[in-house]
Amino acid sequence: MGTAADQSDRVVEVWIPSYPAVPLFLTEVRELARAFEREHPGYRIEIVECSSYESLPEEVHRAAQRGHRPAIVSYLFTSTQLARDMRTHAGEPLFMPVQRAIGGRTEILGHPVVIDDLVPAARAYYTSGDELFALPHLTSTTLLYTNNSLLSKSGVREVPRTWSELTAACRKLAGRTGVAGPGVTWPNAGWIFQQAVAQQGAVLADPDNGRTVRAQQVQLDSEEMLAFVHWWQQLHRSGYYHYSGVRAIGDRTGDAWERNYRAFAEQRVAFVLSTSVEADRMVDAGRQSGFEVTASRMPHNGEVPYAGNVVGGDALWLSDGLDEATRDGALAFMQYLLSAEHAARRHKTTRFMPVTRSSVDLLDSEGWFEASPQHRAALDQLDASDGSYAARGALLGDLAGLHDVVTQAMDDVLACGADPDRRFAEASSQAQRQLDDYNADCLGERPGPAGPRRFAVN
Repeated sequence: MGTAADQSDRVVEVWIPSYPAVPLFLTEVRELARAFEREHPGYRIEIVECSSYESLPEEVHRAAQRGHRPAIVSYLFTSTQLARDMRTHAGEPLFMPVQRAIGGRTEILGHPVVIDDLVPAARAYYTSGDELFALPHLTSTTLLYTNNSLLSKSGVREVPRTWSELTAACRKLAGRTGVAGPGVTWPNAGWIFQQAVAQQGAVLADPDNGRTVRAQQVQLDSEEMLAFVHWWQQLHRSGYYHYSGVRAIGDRTGDAWERNYRAFAEQRVAFVLSTSVEADRMVDAGRQSGFEVTASRMPHNGEVPYAGNVVGGDALWLSDGLDEATRDGALAFMQYLLSAEHAARRHKTTRFMPVTRSSVDLLDSEGWFEASPQHRAALDQLDASDGSYAARGALLGDLAGLHDVVTQAMDDVLACGADPDRRFAEASSQAQRQLDDYNADCLGERPGPAGPRRFAVN
């Protein structure tokens, strides 16, 4: 909790989850809150640290049912549809679209409005129709990290750009001196499935990935999903893919990604797919063990046109029903957090991507990307998006439940030899039942007040 506010202060309460992996994040936000207060006497920015991003949605829900609403809440991207469906104790939407609250203004309390400066892919994820409903402040994507030293020993001259190129590189790596095992790894995680489907221009849900109206039909057995699953299965059967055996779901999420990292750091694989936030960690692992690391775009299916990759990270949500002065204080603080200087600083302290064009330009002018080229790959990847509904990612109720279903299906394929087509058809039916239940809750088709009843994030 922040310090107690003066009785004359107008309090803007900001709920932000604790991220142990990025300890400087909350410290920095608190420092910026104090700086904002110095510029705006009469406002108090109250930073409330919530226990975790996993429990935050339910904590907010319980507060809302008591009649309490924080001015700003930071939600993980998997909670996006959930946040849109949150309700007050009176049954009204808890949050209002940020763009609607801004109302065409170019500055608020003297702070320039940044929504038109956002990196396009980040803005697109949090946009429905033409309206931005939340303000992304922590953004990431999935990248390929390559052990160049092992690659050189195998005779592979270029980092793979497509699935077939990655398969060929793994084939050359197999059995070479210095390679202790398979060529590539990535976690069995829902985000990876989202990326692979989006890259191929396909949607996870109809209609339109949930971006024009509420998503009603999931597609876990689409041609594009099965193309990815079959390729993954073949890599595994050929001995080219290392499976940790851990699904990235619930309290095992961190373990799955950590095992992913260790396989690469210990040179048990030459390639790893992981978040762009890990770029420095991957490069440092190579430096400590004497191998060179390159970060590059996630390989895609070269048989179809590339559409784009999906973002991860967090966004800031603005509560509805605030008085005008409190609302403008909240909006101004959100713009302040994303000024070029502050967004660039946040990138350096958290390693999440710089989320505005002006912050990218500032970092470029400082020579940051020349000195740390591993951070350019994520920007280049998101800039290649075609802006389609597929590339923007799915807005889907109970996305965490879908992740649970799809990762279990893939575990059955890899570890138990299940038939991919049959198993993913079953998974699609199961995920559909979960989505139907979620929608029924939110649309008031069940006894009790309308609104979500499942608040899982992973």
